[in-house]
Amino acid sequence: MREKEIVFCKGGGCTAKLGAGVLGKILDKLPRQKDENLLIGFEGSDDAAVYKLADNLAIVQTLDFFPPMVDDPYTFGQIAAANALSDIYAMGGDVKTALNIVCFPESYDMNILGKILQGGAEKVAEAGGVLCGGHSINDDGVKYGLSVTGVIDPNKIRPNDKCQKGDVLILTKPLGVGLVCSAARVNMCHEKTMAEAVKSMTFLNKYAAKIADEFDIHACTDVTGFGLLGHLSEMTKGSFTAVIDSKNVPYIKNARKFADEFLYTAAAQKNRNFVGDKVKFYIDDFAMEEILFDPQTSGGLLFAVSEKDALNMLEKIKTLGMPCGIIGKIEEKEDFEIKVI
Repeated sequence: MREKEIVFCKGGGCTAKLGAGVLGKILDKLPRQKDENLLIGFEGSDDAAVYKLADNLAIVQTLDFFPPMVDDPYTFGQIAAANALSDIYAMGGDVKTALNIVCFPESYDMNILGKILQGGAEKVAEAGGVLCGGHSINDDGVKYGLSVTGVIDPNKIRPNDKCQKGDVLILTKPLGVGLVCSAARVNMCHEKTMAEAVKSMTFLNKYAAKIADEFDIHACTDVTGFGLLGHLSEMTKGSFTAVIDSKNVPYIKNARKFADEFLYTAAAQKNRNFVGDKVKFYIDDFAMEEILFDPQTSGGLLFAVSEKDALNMLEKIKTLGMPCGIIGKIEEKEDFEIKVI
């Protein structure tokens, strides 16, 4: 589909998230419901909820939707679905069912909506899930995503905040898609670079999650709207210090150029404002700072894995063909939650 056939992309994806600071103030005021079978709720800022049904069975539930970040509707549907499915994989679960969430103007060509839903349906099928229906409303803008249900053994949950001292941090996809999409919106992004970002955003985290089943994983999260540093802060929970080696962080090559040209997003600045005082930079590299704060759409999984398993696990993840790397380590608590060297 030619780009001019659809003009609803004004900036979206996970850059459309409410800032973590604003959201946290609201969530802190909500009452906590007590249920011994609710193993993971919203209080831990985890990727999905987990509810125990039996000793060896729990359901994993998540919901994610956003406005378009690309102009092609089919590609947008793929990205939005891959992003929603990712939360199940971050918890260590298997996808079972999905429901569409659609906001779409009735004045638009309904063939556009059809292509969005087609892209989403194909990703659900690739995940091994069943698309069961959904809900749609007439809106003044386009938004799409999924409500997803998965299953998991309650004894094999991967929470986002149970990392241990000595754990090695592995990131399974490159950073920088927010910067790339921002550059694309002002026609400053080469097609090849955009294709790299689309490849990353449409690639399911299913495959890295499956590889991780073979290893000693203590914590996991997917890197999305709050950027690497925001999600890493949730992982350390103030109990440890994460040391990030900036030389080993995978990113889309031209993201650095776009950061130097100040093509970053408002969401990245929200991330910097929210988590910046918890981070100490031992580098003089503004572009890298922006890459680390950059909001990701359908980003990679960030694993805290036992040091004995890290190299073997990384070699297996490399076979997936995505830029990835060992980006740091969990160490004893210091003055800052995160150090970037």
